[in-house]
Amino acid sequence: MTLRERLRADDPETGWLVRIVLSALLLWAFLTAGPASPGVRPVLAGALACWTLFLVADRRWPRLARTALACAAVLPATVAGLPEDAHALLYLYAALFTFVLLPRTPMWAILVLTATVLVVLLTGLWLAGRGPAAMLTQPALIAVLVLFSLHRREYRLRAEQTALLLEQTSRMQEAQARAAALNERTRIARELHDVLAHSLGALGVQLEVAEAQLTEKGDVEGAAARVRRARKLAADGLTEARSAVAALREDVPSLSRALADLVDGHRTDHGVEITLRTDGCPRALSPGAEVALLRVAREALTNAARHAPGAPIAMTLDHGAAAVRLTVDNPAPADDNSGGTGGHGLTGARERIALVGGTVTAGRAGEIWRVTVEVPS
Repeated sequence: MTLRERLRADDPETGWLVRIVLSALLLWAFLTAGPASPGVRPVLAGALACWTLFLVADRRWPRLARTALACAAVLPATVAGLPEDAHALLYLYAALFTFVLLPRTPMWAILVLTATVLVVLLTGLWLAGRGPAAMLTQPALIAVLVLFSLHRREYRLRAEQTALLLEQTSRMQEAQARAAALNERTRIARELHDVLAHSLGALGVQLEVAEAQLTEKGDVEGAAARVRRARKLAADGLTEARSAVAALREDVPSLSRALADLVDGHRTDHGVEITLRTDGCPRALSPGAEVALLRVAREALTNAARHAPGAPIAMTLDHGAAAVRLTVDNPAPADDNSGGTGGHGLTGARERIALVGGTVTAGRAGEIWRVTVEVPS
């Protein structure tokens, strides 16, 4: 690590650079203590030794280091009241300031040390015969120093907590981004599996049957019918693939528009009367929910064309306050009680709707066969 990097990473108030400067000042105070106060030098020597022990033990033995620092503040308080020499005050202020600013020092220890220093200082001032001005001024300076240091300490603690919170928030956002990417990959895999497994599987079966009819039975007409069916499955698979791609790109058109296109296409292909009604205030759904609704609608129209060919169909899209409901009604044939519910198409539709938190129901309602799908809005 370069010197510039160390300076940037260093604590500007209690770091190694500040401690070097304070150590130099304390050493200078010890060396320049005048002979007018012979009792001051031994006290300063003890305080300097405690300060040195604090510097050495701070990282490995923090409790011992703080005890030594507290002694480095109390010892000079015993001679700070002597009028001939003020070097002890420098020791007192440096040690007390550093003790209060250390972030891991408990508050009770700060209060105890401050009270001890004030008692020792006032006792020394009284024994030295100092007047009321000195006995008020020096303790007041100590109190101001401690209050200022406490303010700086709380500010630094809040800044550290804010930095820690920002780091935790950043990590949480990264985790959420990873989870979102995983969910997106899961959705892509599910969409591709639904399209490929259903379309290609059914297409393979039809072509296999057509080949058997040609090679084993020589049934050209039956094989041609199977090929036409396979071509229809391929076209449906292409439509499903386009819907899946639109969902993955999240550029699905509005649900009402997509249903209108679906209705128009079914009316053109089958020549049946089909109506679409939209109720309520349209609201946007997730792409997955809209694609799932479209697939259920397409499956319901396919079943209606299969089980009630030529019969009119009524489709209703209701935008409720808590859910969006799609209903497809067509006349139910008298000889069919299943309405196609036993097929794989509607079963797959139920699975798709369940993935977006919705439900699908299908059954008779009098003479009407009704398919109802509902998803939360």
